[in-house]
Amino acid sequence: MPHTSIAPRGVYLITPDETDSTRLLERVKPLLAGTTWLQYRNKAVDAPTRLAQAQALQALCTEAGVPLIINDDAALAQAVGAAGVHLGEDDGDIAAARALLGPQAIIGASCYDELGLAQRAVQAGASYVAFGAFFPSRSKLTPRRASLGLLRQSAALGVPRVAIGGLTPDNSRPVVDAGADLIAVISGVFAEDDPVAALQAYRRCFHID
Repeated sequence: MPHTSIAPRGVYLITPDETDSTRLLERVKPLLAGTTWLQYRNKAVDAPTRLAQAQALQALCTEAGVPLIINDDAALAQAVGAAGVHLGEDDGDIAAARALLGPQAIIGASCYDELGLAQRAVQAGASYVAFGAFFPSRSKLTPRRASLGLLRQSAALGVPRVAIGGLTPDNSRPVVDAGADLIAVISGVFAEDDPVAALQAYRRCFHID
């Protein structure tokens, strides 16, 4: 069964591919006060470094009261005691992740531009679904395009919906108004000269100061 008791709203911050672990923590720590969920995603380091970084981020998140979600790796989420895992289309089985992490884990699924994929994910036990990209992204190639109509249609799923892909403070408000509970951001915060100010600008799309 999906984890239906969660009702998050706000910014779902995703970590950048930072190879310097100390710098990663320095970049993330001042942002946690304004972050609803944090996802650890790093495609640029090896497995031991991912473990060390995830452990350090879990400690920061515990102190800040922010759930840590691990990208693509349910075993790593279990190893560090993270709140959950986010799985892409080819990153593992939702039911297997649920069995490994337990009934209270937050398990997310990338559903791109497909309502049917989201429906199947929820049936398999996903806690939330993520749609995107809504706009061209600075972080990775995003050939699939999600629509505002998809957010409206997916309201009946009964789980939180995450929007991702090229979202800025200027274009996010219609996405939120269409039903996105969380806005997932990487470069829109971390690539800015003032990441804290950038994060606050996203929060205002939810009428959060």
